[in-house]
Amino acid sequence: MTSPSPSVPSVDDAAKLLLLRDIAEIMRSPGKVRDALEAVLDRLRRTLPVVRGSVTLISPATGEIRIEASCGLKEAERLRGRYERGEGVTGRVIQTGQAMCVADVSGEPLFLNRTGSRDLQHEALSFLCVPIRIAGQSVGALSVDRRVADTPTLLAEMDLLHIIATLLGHAAFEGQRFMDDTVSKASTMAELFHTSSAVMRHVLEQMEHVAHAGTTVFLQGESGTGKEVAARAIHAASPRASGPFISLNCAALPENLIESEMFGHERGAFTGATSLRKGRFELADGGTLFLDEVGELSLPVQAKLLRVLQERCFERLGGTHTHHVDVRIIAATNRDLESMVESGDYRRDLFYRLNVFPIRLPALRERKDDILPLASRFAQRFARANGREDARLSLAVMDMLQRYDWPGNVRELENVMERAVLLMDREDIILPQHLPLSLHGEYRAAQEVTPEHCCVLPAHAATLPQRVAELERSCIVEALAASGGHMGKAAQALGLTDRIMGLRMRKYNLHYQSFRTKAGLSGKKTS
Repeated sequence: MTSPSPSVPSVDDAAKLLLLRDIAEIMRSPGKVRDALEAVLDRLRRTLPVVRGSVTLISPATGEIRIEASCGLKEAERLRGRYERGEGVTGRVIQTGQAMCVADVSGEPLFLNRTGSRDLQHEALSFLCVPIRIAGQSVGALSVDRRVADTPTLLAEMDLLHIIATLLGHAAFEGQRFMDDTVSKASTMAELFHTSSAVMRHVLEQMEHVAHAGTTVFLQGESGTGKEVAARAIHAASPRASGPFISLNCAALPENLIESEMFGHERGAFTGATSLRKGRFELADGGTLFLDEVGELSLPVQAKLLRVLQERCFERLGGTHTHHVDVRIIAATNRDLESMVESGDYRRDLFYRLNVFPIRLPALRERKDDILPLASRFAQRFARANGREDARLSLAVMDMLQRYDWPGNVRELENVMERAVLLMDREDIILPQHLPLSLHGEYRAAQEVTPEHCCVLPAHAATLPQRVAELERSCIVEALAASGGHMGKAAQALGLTDRIMGLRMRKYNLHYQSFRTKAGLSGKKTS
């Protein structure tokens, strides 16, 4: 642990004893576990120079590590605090059961800033994290951000946090029992909250505001921006979460079937109607109906949809009985309905019925800061699905992803990462050759415009030593792949001696045999 210059005086022993007494009182008081944990964190912040604090717990159902109580974090930031075992400082502390003290978070590669709450360029922070253990097992971690101090002060506060974590042990264990009760409601929204883009955070704030109301929501945005994901997130965070979520793509069905899909039909209503069938409105009773691509509806169907939105009742095709439903409508389109209204292609009254609470989902090119985090998450997810331990993006790939315009938005990025993982070699690193030609064309064009060939990466992508090491490793992997595992040829291509090449391969845990297997060569070392 490095030792920054002292800037904050330490807290005296009397104040610490008073803090511990108050925490013991809080833990003895009846009430919800999260409320008690947040009260402890608030009391801690009022005693120590703590900027923010959190208690993370391991989900018994999924094994995921999540922030369950916090102070100094917004709700959106808290929801982004999700880790796997061994991931980041928090995941490492929980996995090993050993506390960690990071004197300066800006220089620590393990520190992920997953919540996005810290401005690492302007905040000078230390990060203290201790495990919460009970019966010899880690159930979570207690962590705080505090202003920088000297090493003795930080170590003394680590000792204090160990004591506090012991006091929280039984409450944390109890909290684990309930942390998955609401996961089905929050999981989809939490996935969306994994963003560092200001424009996307504004969208998520709008979604939070409208989720608890029964208001009709109108999602607008290009194809592939995640409109159905957003609709599911709003439903999952709403009081209707226990009810059905029914989806209907209005562009996927011919006009003569769309009415039957929406409202259902009676037996014998038309040729082929051999039995009664409930429509999507009826199936969504008590829940949410997501109408995707409503801009594709014909004028006659628009008129019938308007009546249902106004009166919340309908008749099945071929029937006379009026059915009343309690349904929340979330509609979506990638078309400009206002222009269609002006041209007479869309009913003005229906547009106003749908446009109660409009939310525009930004294109991926408008949220560049999210490209690399999303790509990394997609890559890791597909790697696990294909039995791989990990999938990392090389620096060249990061640069290519950042430069591309992504006309297909998040859906296109997801598909690109799935393809890259399938083509990835045994070294678990995604290289430029694993990306489609469309991205190579964009990359070459950008390099022609930018002769210095500078990698334009966000500040959080990696530290300078990490970037240099990643670039070096990528070059060695590419040279070994090109030479079929022939170390001498690879070293010559890189301008290295055989000895330096061997040292570098040992440093990055690379083995020439794996490259020779792929090239169909023998495992004997030549050169």
